[in-house]
Amino acid sequence: MSTPRVILSAFGDEAANSKLAVEQFAALSAIGLQYYSLRFIDLGDGVKNVMDLTKREVAKLRHLEDEYGMNVASIGSPIGKVKLVKEEDGTNNKYVPLKKYLTKDVQRACDMAHALETKLIRGFSFYPPKGADPSEYLEQAADALGQIAEVCHRSDLTFGLEVEANLVGRTGQLMAELHKKVNHPAMVTIFDGGNIVSQGYSTTECYEQYLAMKPSLGWMHVKDFRDPDLSRSDHVDEEKLKHFVPADRGDSAHDLIFRDLKDLLPRLEKKLKRRGIPGVFIDLEPHLKGGGQFGGFSGPDGMGVAVRSLCRLLDYAGVEYHLRDFEDVRMARGF
Repeated sequence: MSTPRVILSAFGDEAANSKLAVEQFAALSAIGLQYYSLRFIDLGDGVKNVMDLTKREVAKLRHLEDEYGMNVASIGSPIGKVKLVKEEDGTNNKYVPLKKYLTKDVQRACDMAHALETKLIRGFSFYPPKGADPSEYLEQAADALGQIAEVCHRSDLTFGLEVEANLVGRTGQLMAELHKKVNHPAMVTIFDGGNIVSQGYSTTECYEQYLAMKPSLGWMHVKDFRDPDLSRSDHVDEEKLKHFVPADRGDSAHDLIFRDLKDLLPRLEKKLKRRGIPGVFIDLEPHLKGGGQFGGFSGPDGMGVAVRSLCRLLDYAGVEYHLRDFEDVRMARGF
């Protein structure tokens, strides 16, 4: 029996000081990665979100991917980071009517996934009014997410729902409820321990939330957080979070999670491959030099630290992974 294996990936914009495409690819390929998730990128006309790229820019991006031997793991879209209801709540989050959102934004994300040859779109579970009990909005959020999943399904794509503060799906338990209510083959969940402990949850609570999401898991994001003075809050000011750390130094129980994931990998990989996905992605989004509502930054040096930290944990858990080696370099050069 072969050893379980994950596919390492990272958000490219986290690795580049100016978000230039060549900086992203040079940093990630030098570290040894062959996959990246696309969120913000500069292809010569300024920094753009993946959703705003033109056909000319996509063509240029594809050429650069070939040059650096990179492939897209997922579209790091902001789908679902809008208000669920049209209500003033003191935040700057926008509201978009669902029908318009589906035909414009969600379809655009699908089009970008096809153009960049990935089967995965990352998204979120909508903002309830600030201060409201998220459980009261589960049905409405599930209805909207089900329609998003169906749009993705019709395009032969899979929608990954990321757990994150301030959204309806802000905990593992709420994510499990959303997944159960949506009950659609095109929607999976994305666990992110850093997004949980940064809300004030303990290491034990973070592991319990992973277990709650485990049946619906599609892939994982890896960031970590450590702040002994952080207290539990119903609303997190994401722009003030400054205590992100490498995955082997934080409170997200990654050692326990990866040991559990090792046993899950064969079954999960089989499930994903049936949907045309190459395997189980572990996607680095470290935020080592800062993070916010719509992104974060680690720099090329920080990303290198984050990858080595992740690899140490995977080695400890006995989970196999791949980094570029000499044979990959020879094949790229046609030797």
